[in-house]
Amino acid sequence: MQWLFLVIAGFFEMEWAIELKYSQGFTKLVPSVFTILGMIASFYFLSLALKSLPIGTAYAIWTGIGTVGTVILGIILFKEPMDTMRLVCIGFIIIGIAGLKLASPN
Repeated sequence: MQWLFLVIAGFFEMEWAIELKYSQGFTKLVPSVFTILGMIASFYFLSLALKSLPIGTAYAIWTGIGTVGTVILGIILFKEPMDTMRLVCIGFIIIGIAGLKLASPN
């Protein structure tokens, strides 16, 4: 269950980062509210995962999921550049996430 909680936390990490962009510096109410709710949900699910996962592994995977997802959503939603170097770097992050998961004792 802890891994599921960690993945959910990572998805909420993506959600609040995207909503933060839409909030335009917390000047738009609805995206601002969703940003804060996403942050709370992300930290809540991370805290559940941390009951049994090592902090270093869980934190790295949580931020990795958030990072990769936010970059991909930035490309799709905001037409951010999708050049080869960015894709290679995303691949390295994914490899790192998989490696940490495989090396985890839980």
